[in-house]
This record gives sequence, structure tokens and C-alpha cells, in this order.
Amino acid sequence: MSYVFGPVPSRRLGRSLGVDVVPFKTCTYDCIYCQLGRTTCKTLERKEWVPLEDVVEEVKANLSSRPDFVTLSGSGEPTLFSHIGELIDRLKTVIDVPLAVLTNGSLLWQAETRRALRSADVLIPSLDAADEHRFQQINRPHETIAFDLMLEGLIAARQELRGQYWLEVFLLAGYTSSEHEVNRLAKCVELIAPDRVQLNTVARPPADLLAAGVSWARLAKAAAVFPSPTDVIADFDKVPGDAGFHASREAVLDLLRRRPCSLDDIASGLAMHRNEVVNYVEELLAQNALEATTVSGKRYYRAMH
Repeated sequence: MSYVFGPVPSRRLGRSLGVDVVPFKTCTYDCIYCQLGRTTCKTLERKEWVPLEDVVEEVKANLSSRPDFVTLSGSGEPTLFSHIGELIDRLKTVIDVPLAVLTNGSLLWQAETRRALRSADVLIPSLDAADEHRFQQINRPHETIAFDLMLEGLIAARQELRGQYWLEVFLLAGYTSSEHEVNRLAKCVELIAPDRVQLNTVARPPADLLAAGVSWARLAKAAAVFPSPTDVIADFDKVPGDAGFHASREAVLDLLRRRPCSLDDIASGLAMHRNEVVNYVEELLAQNALEATTVSGKRYYRAMH
């Protein structure tokens, strides 16, 4: 599959059929916590990075996997796809499940970007910092994107979106996990006024080893500070599977090209028996097609690009 992957196990969306509309690591940010590694093409250029018609046809061909959501996300910043609005409208005529957009929110200050996203059922942008200093440290944005501009975009999108607006707040040890920083983030959230806040932290190998996660207890404590309904995002093993959906070895490899996963993540997201996953992963490791990393005692696998 060139543009569609999964369904993958999503802590927010259940079994999510991912749709990739920009080349790998084409993004407006170079976040220190990114599970896909360093950004190789940092840009603000919005263009038709992939063929619109091919994306639509590939989504239609994969609806038999019975996802809970179709999600524009993947290996870069989806709002850089200049036809994202048309793509959303086209997909909503052929799918019978909600459509979500996972975005870093960096381009929401652009009126044309906000207009393109109005029809999404769920918009999930991110807020990782409460001021310019932390913004530069954590997100390492394109030089033309300032914190205040990004925040204005998050606020404006909330006012214009027709669907749900769920704001992901990412806490990092040593950066944004202190009581002081959490309180400052909460003030930004008050300005944005999302429908929900979803607290997240590092759970997979990050782009920069300085990006460390915080404990579940710290996330739970921070949740009480935010003004909107706030969830601490649960782990992947709570995502339901579907034993009727068979995934091939190539599907496993394609999933691991998009994001690092544990054996249980793969089994849950692709509805495979864990023993079958072990066989595929061992075969791919023997072929040097995968690399393995251990984070907090848990082993993750990533495709060698």
C-alpha cells in the first residue's frame, strides 16, 4: 500500500485506517519526541504531494478491514497536502465511519487550511509548549512559525470547526511536566477551549534521547488542572482486535515503516494472533528489515528505511 496503512491500534480512535498524504518526514516541525525520527524535509509548502485520485481509490479498496475511523495522519504533517479539503469531502462520500485529522496544528493560522478542515468529524491538533522558548526546544518549528502565531491558529480553528475538537497536550520530563509548566499549558487550553484534552507522553523511541516520558501518576495529577474534560490516553493493549481480519507479512512491515510498535501493538492493530506476529517479526529481523529498541522495559520494532 502506498498511501493507506493499518488499521493501526489508536489510543484515541480504536482501529484506525491511516491515510498518508505527504512523503515520509515532510513536516513543519522537527519534534524531539517524534517516534518517526528527525524531520528530513522541514517546509511550509502546501502542494499535492501525492495523487488525490490514487489516495481515494486506495482508501476504498481497504474499507473491508472494518476500521473504527479513517484518519489522515501518517509519516508527516497532513495539512501540507494542498488538496486535503477536497480529499476529506471525497472520502466522506465513500466511508461509513468518522473521519479524523491528526495534525500538529502549525498551519491553522492560515485561513485556507482551517477552511479545508471544517468538514472533518474530529480534528486532533497538538499543544506541546506554553511559550516561545519551550516551543523552540520541543517542536523545533520551521523558522517562520512563532509560538503566538501557532496558538492563534489553534484558537481560530476551534471557532470555525463543525466537528469535534480534541486537543492533545504532550508532557515531557524536564520540559513541561512541572506544576508551573502544566499550569501555563492549562491557561493556553482555556484560550483554545477544545471539546476534550488528551494528555500524552513519550511511549516509543523518540527522535532525541533527551525526550523522556512522565509517569501515569503524573499525567493523572496534571489532568485535574485542565479546564476541559481531560483524558489520560490509555495504552494500546486496550484497543479491540478483529480476528476476522488477516494481515500479511507485508502489512506488518508497512505498519512498522510508519510507527514503532511492540508485538502486542501489531497483534492488536492488525487483528493477528500474537504467535503469528512473532513469526513475521523474527523473519523480518533475520532479513535485517527491522531494528529493535527497548524503552522503559518494553521492546519496540521499527522498519529500516
